[in-house]
Amino acid sequence: MKTALCLLFGLALAAPAAAQDEPLRIRPFVLGTVEAFSAVDSFDAVFGRTYEPFFGGGVQIVQGNAFLELTASRFRQTGQRAFISGGQKFRLGIPLTATLTPLEATAGYRHPLSPRVLPYVAAGIGTYHYTEDSTFDEPGENVDSRHLGFVLNGGAEFRVHRWVGVAADVQYTHIPGILGGSGVSRQANENDLGGVSARLKIIVGK
Repeated sequence: MKTALCLLFGLALAAPAAAQDEPLRIRPFVLGTVEAFSAVDSFDAVFGRTYEPFFGGGVQIVQGNAFLELTASRFRQTGQRAFISGGQKFRLGIPLTATLTPLEATAGYRHPLSPRVLPYVAAGIGTYHYTEDSTFDEPGENVDSRHLGFVLNGGAEFRVHRWVGVAADVQYTHIPGILGGSGVSRQANENDLGGVSARLKIIVGK
């Protein structure tokens, strides 16, 4: 993980030589996300919908038009244990609480269209901690797993003030290996805990 983060940082700061003279800027931000999960049948069976909100924040390290972004967020929702049989989903009335905590690092590049509009793209990796808890589980049935995943996003930052920017983007994540080992995700043959997200960030800094 440390090696990957160092590589991302090196890529982010590999700006043209002229940009190297610009100061390094650190910009904190808050984040709101709505993610449509790839595991459509699993989430529909357990929660009754296939999208969920995340909230979090992070920091950007910017030099010129290149940046490294570190983000932490969290999703927590309570549904019901379920199973799939003959293509039908059946909820069992047993409460199940799922929590997903992503820690993501991406390297990106901004291409200013004007001083107030800055489109960008970024890619990177994340570590994703996923848990499932249910009151009536037998020992060993609860899930507590952490896996690496891959991140790709693109959008634009809009400068609304000298010290404040608002960024909107779309992010794709691929997180194999957490789902698919047991329960409804195994019945649905779904092993990707990622998906497509619409994200909104409020950034403090120039």
